[in-house]
Amino acid sequence: MSLDLLHTLNGPPGAPVLVLSNSLGTSWEMWGAQVPALSTDFQVLRYNQRGHGGSPAPPGPYEIADLGRDLVDLLDRLEIQRASICGVSIGGMTAMWLAANHPERVARLALCFTAARMPAPEVYPERAAMARAEGMAPLIDGAIDRWFTPEFAASGSPLVARTRADLASVDPEGYAGCCEALGSMDLREDIKTIDKPTLVVAAGEDGATPPDHGRLIADSIPGAYFELIEGARHLACIERPQEFTTIVLDFLEG
Repeated sequence: MSLDLLHTLNGPPGAPVLVLSNSLGTSWEMWGAQVPALSTDFQVLRYNQRGHGGSPAPPGPYEIADLGRDLVDLLDRLEIQRASICGVSIGGMTAMWLAANHPERVARLALCFTAARMPAPEVYPERAAMARAEGMAPLIDGAIDRWFTPEFAASGSPLVARTRADLASVDPEGYAGCCEALGSMDLREDIKTIDKPTLVVAAGEDGATPPDHGRLIADSIPGAYFELIEGARHLACIERPQEFTTIVLDFLEG
């Protein structure tokens, strides 16, 4: 079943395409700080994963392959044959699946705050059950704690407020299905076949996808680069936008 995912395309027509793939519980708004810099030399395609930011939420459970096929379908509809992909967390897993299964569609990969197999896969069915039973409200505080350092979370930044609002608006069934995809995912063998230029970015205090999981990805993909953002948690792209954007842009333009 092909889903009509919400998407937006910014940047000069005819420029190479860069896809930005969002994390669990967020939307394309998470990339707000990156778009101005990235859309100078790229057509930037942002989309919302199924169940997120108003994209359809079919009944779960989902698998990473479902999210990957969603992206293939979107590229087909937009007549984009090949793109670089930058994904955070489940967005990075979507990118890894695509590069392993449809390498002809991928130019470069930036895999950020992600893992080929989640550190504690058993927690995700529990989160899925909670979302279906109680909605998103009971999950918000724990997610914010995983995503941001305590200082940033308490700073009063409008970025934190926006991220909370994004999470609150996620379709509970879409969130649950994506949680189940995280619980069942194992890309550790698949990524050994990837032969695209690859950047892996990890955050020093990320408990959701710790740096050693990023290093495993980088060690598994020939020639991959590894970068560490110290003193940040899972959504360092929001908390440390300049540092993150510089790392990614240097790689994409390299």
